[in-house]
Amino acid sequence: MSLPHFTPRQLEAFVNVAELRSFAATAERLALTPSAVSQLVSELEDALGFKLFERSTRRVDITSAGREFLASAESVLKHLRMAQSAASDVRNRAAGIVRIAAPLVVASVILPKAIKAYTQTRPKVHIRIRDVPVEKLVDAVASGDADLALGPDRACGDDIVRTQLFESPWVLWCAPTHPLAHKRSVTWEQLHAYPLVAAGRDHERSVAQMHTGLPSEQRVTPVEIVDNISTAMGLAAADVAATLAPDYVGALAKPLGLVRRRILSPEVMRYVCLYSPARRATSPAAEGFADHLIRILAQRK
Repeated sequence: MSLPHFTPRQLEAFVNVAELRSFAATAERLALTPSAVSQLVSELEDALGFKLFERSTRRVDITSAGREFLASAESVLKHLRMAQSAASDVRNRAAGIVRIAAPLVVASVILPKAIKAYTQTRPKVHIRIRDVPVEKLVDAVASGDADLALGPDRACGDDIVRTQLFESPWVLWCAPTHPLAHKRSVTWEQLHAYPLVAAGRDHERSVAQMHTGLPSEQRVTPVEIVDNISTAMGLAAADVAATLAPDYVGALAKPLGLVRRRILSPEVMRYVCLYSPARRATSPAAEGFADHLIRILAQRK
């Protein structure tokens, strides 16, 4: 079946005349002349092959055929408006689903506020967080399992774009009763005397890289490796051991009563980056959310 030879404008004129029973009133509503409205209706009648209205100098009556066709015309216009709205949403990055991969701390501390701020103005965009370990961030984007990823600085190939957003110093988190809690800051040499717990192999490697320039007798080695930062913080809160973590985990650490102490000589930074595909097109919604993250997180101190 070939497509119909009538236009949305003709349908719009017909539906409005059917409602208002007046070519003049329809012309005023549509910002047209009465003759232009009459012409649109006539063209629609020619395309359909039947009359839509009985016209007289005093009144306009819809025909029985017109009444049967009216519901279909209204349905077509409704779906056209929906399509127009959807196109506008896509054009303005205002609709769609965005899958973003992030490790536990970033997913629980940083992303929720960013999502809330974004979806307040774009309620049709749905952000789905995918919890992944740091080691899987780049793979999640490269494989297409996620549209974006947000997390610590990781090596990536030519198929991934890495955008550094902000830096956060590695700090010591310990119980108020810990011997180092009374100090305003600590050094790597001072940490050597106290047991430390690291959260995951990523943290273990990070700790090792932080003091590669120190003599071997001053290097810090975690006494235990746990899978989750929450476990490391629980051990620290019980004063079993202290833990090292980026400053941005404070939202999780402070409710446990942990105190934060800067580590100097040297102070080491953790860089948080946004990862996006370099060779695969991302959706307008994902592009919009990526721009939002860059805008708000690049200002983070």
